[in-house]
Amino acid sequence: MGTIKAEKTVTGWAARDSSGVLSPYTYTLRETGPEDVYIKVTCCGVCHTDIHQVKNDLGMSNYPMVPGHEVVGEVMEVGSEVTKFKVGDIVGAGCIVGSCQHCKPCKSENEQYCNKKIWSYNDVYTDQKPTQGGFAEAMVVDQKFVVHIPEGMGAEQAAPLLCAGVTIYSPLKHFGLMQSGLKGAILGLGGVGHMGVKLAKAMGHHVTVVSSSDKKREEALAHLGADDYLVSSDSAKMQEQFDSFDYIIDTIPVFHPLEPYLSLLKLDGKLILMGVINTPLQFVSPMVMLGRKCITGSFIGSIKETEEMLEFCKEKKLSSTIETVKLDYINTALERLEKNDVRYRFVVDVVGSKLT
Repeated sequence: MGTIKAEKTVTGWAARDSSGVLSPYTYTLRETGPEDVYIKVTCCGVCHTDIHQVKNDLGMSNYPMVPGHEVVGEVMEVGSEVTKFKVGDIVGAGCIVGSCQHCKPCKSENEQYCNKKIWSYNDVYTDQKPTQGGFAEAMVVDQKFVVHIPEGMGAEQAAPLLCAGVTIYSPLKHFGLMQSGLKGAILGLGGVGHMGVKLAKAMGHHVTVVSSSDKKREEALAHLGADDYLVSSDSAKMQEQFDSFDYIIDTIPVFHPLEPYLSLLKLDGKLILMGVINTPLQFVSPMVMLGRKCITGSFIGSIKETEEMLEFCKEKKLSSTIETVKLDYINTALERLEKNDVRYRFVVDVVGSKLT
C-alpha cells in the first residue's frame, strides 16, 4: 500500500482549556508524506507531563490539545521513501516527532536536545498545523522518530518504556553508570521511578528507593526487587547512608529540598534531575563543592537510545507495571495520577475504547 494522498479525519480525546478535562475531539491529520508512517494507535501510556500540559502548568499550552506521547500502534501505510518500516509492523512513537536534523545535537544523535525539536503534541509541525498526541485513533509520524517494538513485547508493556523507560536509560548510559556493582538511589516511585529500579537492578546495581513515607516499602522491596528502602524524613537512617551512593535519580515532579540527598552522594556522585518542576530548586554550594558532586539533568532519550533500551528490556525480560484503562476513564486516571494513585503507569487501551 502506498502513500495516502489526502488528509485523514480522526477522533481523539482533547483538553479544551486549563481545566484539563478531556472529551472527544475530531480533527484532521496531515497527508502521509514520502518519509511518513501512518500509525493506527493501539495504546498510549499516561505520563505526569500530560497533566502539566493539559492544565497549562508550564504556561505554554495551546488548545484543543490531544495528549499522549507513549504511543504504540500498527503501521497501516508508509510513504514512498520509507525504508525502515512496512505495513503491519508494530511500532512506537515518543515525545518528539521532529527536529532540525542539522544542529550539533541532531548530528550527534541527541535530537531530543535540538532547539527546534517538535513535540508529539502541543506544538506546531512543519506544515504549521498543531501536533496532536496518542490519545487518538491514529497518528502520522516521520519515520526518523518511530521505533520498532521488539517481537514478543506486549504493546501495553512497551508503551511506558517510550518515555519512562528511556528517561532512565539515557542518563545511566550517558554518565557511564551502566556497569555492574554501582550503588544507586531512586527518589520517587512513580512511572519513571519504578522503571529506574527495574533497569538499574538489571544492570547489576545495588538499588535503594528513597521515599517520603514508609507506605511503598513492600512494593519497592517485594514487588520491584529493590535492595533497600530509605525514608527521607528518618534523619538517623539518612545519616547512616551519608557518602554512600554513586548516583541518585530524582524523579520527584514537585518542589523539594536537594540538600538531604546531596549528602548521600560519594565523591564525584551525581544527582540526576528528572522531574519537571516549575519552581526554582535550592541548595547550598558547599554541599556540592566538598565532594565534587554534580547536580545535572537529563531529558527523555534519543531514538537510538530508545531502540537500545527496548532491546535491553527484551533481553532482560523487563516490563513496566501498568494499569490499563479505556479513554472514557482518562479524566479519572489523570486525577488519580496527580494523587500518585497508580502502580505505576496508566496505559490507555485506545483500540479497545469508544472514541466518541
